[in-house]
Amino acid sequence: MEDSILHRKDRLIITTIEIINELGIQGLSTREIARRQGVSEATLFRHYKSKNELLSAVLDYFSQFDEDIFLSTRMKKLKPLEAITYLITSYAEYYENYPAITSVMQIFDVLRYEPNLTDKVKNILSNRTGFVKALVEDAQRSNEISPNTESEDIADIINGFCREICLKWRLSDQAFSLRERTLSALHIFLNSLSQYSPFESS
Repeated sequence: MEDSILHRKDRLIITTIEIINELGIQGLSTREIARRQGVSEATLFRHYKSKNELLSAVLDYFSQFDEDIFLSTRMKKLKPLEAITYLITSYAEYYENYPAITSVMQIFDVLRYEPNLTDKVKNILSNRTGFVKALVEDAQRSNEISPNTESEDIADIINGFCREICLKWRLSDQAFSLRERTLSALHIFLNSLSQYSPFESS
């Protein structure tokens, strides 16, 4: 029974993401979620007491990949610039394979106005910035990147152009390779910061 309940809750989360991707946050309703799942709204509310509680679960689902990829990046014990490239490549490939999940990232600004969601949105962004910032600082300590630029500024730029390219990719109906475009921008930027010869990584 417990497995069945968990499976239902996961399906409700995935359906919520699909609706946000197709209709935007303005098109999300508990009625539409229930309709697509073939259940009543009363059944939905047995699992999640409100739409915001379901959106909170969506944010948890979204951030789980962050935790997994942070751990994977550290476990690989790569050189700092290689670690940054591995991290960004992993995001790009994940998003290419699961385009709907990128819709969650695009509604952060809307969700932050919901009192019970604000902290989760801030934590997701803060954790991403903090992880990239730590990798940048590793690169600065190992002299792969010039130490003359604030590590948080570098992290913000990397995360910023990744989100911008992802948005363009969504608006173009995935007309180009998200992985290739993102890595091209990343290599240009890292090369501009490199202490040595241009950085190359596949």
